[in-house]
Amino acid sequence: MKGAEFIIREQAAAEVFIPEELNEEQLMFREMTMDFIKTRIWPIVEKIDKQTQNPDLVPDLLSEIGDLGILGAGVPQEYGGMGVDFITECVLSEELGKSLSFGVAVAAHTGIGTLPILYFGTEEQKRTYLPKLATGEMKASYCLTEPDSGSDALAAKTKAVADGDHYVLNGQKMWITNAGFADLFIVFAKVDGKEFTGFIVERDTPGLTLGDEEIKLGIKGSSTRQVFLENVRIPKSNLLGEIGKGHRIAFNVLNIGRFKLGAMVMGGAKRAAEVALQYANERHQFGVPISSFGAIQHKLAEMAIRTFACESATYRIADLIHDRIELLKSQGVEPAQAKLQSAEEFSVECALLKVLGSEVLDYVVDEAVQIFGGTGYSEEYPVARYYRDSRINRIFEGTNEINRMLAVGQVLKKAMKGELDLMGPAMKIQEELMSIPDFGEEEGDHPLAREKKVVAQTKKAILMVSGAAAQRFMMDLEKQQEVLMNIADMSLEVFTMESIILRTEKAIALKGEEAMEQQINMTRCYVSDSAERIHLSGKHAVCGIAEGDELRMMLIGLKRFTKTEPYNTIALRQQIARYMIEANAWCF
Repeated sequence: MKGAEFIIREQAAAEVFIPEELNEEQLMFREMTMDFIKTRIWPIVEKIDKQTQNPDLVPDLLSEIGDLGILGAGVPQEYGGMGVDFITECVLSEELGKSLSFGVAVAAHTGIGTLPILYFGTEEQKRTYLPKLATGEMKASYCLTEPDSGSDALAAKTKAVADGDHYVLNGQKMWITNAGFADLFIVFAKVDGKEFTGFIVERDTPGLTLGDEEIKLGIKGSSTRQVFLENVRIPKSNLLGEIGKGHRIAFNVLNIGRFKLGAMVMGGAKRAAEVALQYANERHQFGVPISSFGAIQHKLAEMAIRTFACESATYRIADLIHDRIELLKSQGVEPAQAKLQSAEEFSVECALLKVLGSEVLDYVVDEAVQIFGGTGYSEEYPVARYYRDSRINRIFEGTNEINRMLAVGQVLKKAMKGELDLMGPAMKIQEELMSIPDFGEEEGDHPLAREKKVVAQTKKAILMVSGAAAQRFMMDLEKQQEVLMNIADMSLEVFTMESIILRTEKAIALKGEEAMEQQINMTRCYVSDSAERIHLSGKHAVCGIAEGDELRMMLIGLKRFTKTEPYNTIALRQQIARYMIEANAWCF
């Protein structure tokens, strides 16, 4: 399956990977990572958050986790890493998402700090830096954002001027994660003020100085500083990639970063949901646990439903990228380049996953605070920290608004290049709108037959809306941000809905329908609500696209394509919640 093909193609359950299939080695990595977090991170989270008082704590912990091999898990063995497969990297990211702000330091080091050298470095650069980065002997940071260039990264003003065998860098970077202790900085600057380019700058280079630690809303244990470059001379051998091709480094590395962020926040959502569940079981009001109240049960069930759906999408994407990596390697592509190209192929899905995961986590931590009530607002209880730490995830690795528009833009680019056939299916939808409704074949006896039909129909809604938008606005479509964001939301819902169905369908085949009763309930709830959300987003979009008879026709089509049979979702959520309450732990 190719990138963004989910819009026009159905994937069989047998083709997807689900977390229930994790092998012994992957489960071992999960257990090792979780053991480190439980024993070395959770007991000292308050010390970690007071990092200005304990500046050596996080770098020391990075060295410890480096000794376990986790920092170098995705680095090839020839450069001192473990060279694990992409699904195992996903497992590690999920667990690290439960480590609060420490996970931010790890992600910045292993992702945007290390990958630019792995993907774009010369052989000498790889041999020099990667082994030390893999063990944690060196810590890395990534310097892209500037005071006047955030989402518009190419507007950077930092300059690099050639001077004999050196480049001289001058400029200012801000919001730089790990800056306080990094030994290595990946810096982006414009050669002669014009050509956006990447460079490797070591910490002890004269002229590199740091601002004070930023006082942040959350992730307080993460070092965040400004980086100042004043006549910083680096050898030309520290040029990273090609002159003028720095955007390839910045944007391609962000594809992996977005995927891993999605996996991390999903892990964080599991942890927050479990903490809220256990508190609800312990807290008594009116002589009974608050978990016995319907309003609380709804919250617990919805936390589980959204997190389970996010997990299903995460591992589906991990497997798609993994399969593409293996395919490219079999064709002779070098492993690091195979990973880079595979993430680029699925850039749409990576962007959507980042949006999905960060918004699921925000929902879960917000409801966790609500379940804790007044104590949830107290820093003496853990959910206050979860709440604060969550908020940044909708901003970094590209804001969710940027990622929504990026996803739709990439789909349209693929279509224009002939890499994705959208026009053929879109024309069929136009014909279907003008015909007598065909409600398709009768539903089968599979427990998710209704849900699979909903996916097929809602994909038509996306094609109808996006096709109409392209015809209406043509070359000006990129300026219609509200329409694009609604189309992105429809696409996100369809991908997630299909992912949870495929996961549950495959799990039923592996373990039986009875064993998957609550997963079936979660899938039915998610699909029922998701179709409603798709209808609303589609309605907003078409009202901004069409008018008169055309609008009326599209609204009729939208209603047809998002129609669902009703379920008693109150009863389904009650079953899910009671199952959780009895387990008193994340049990899916």
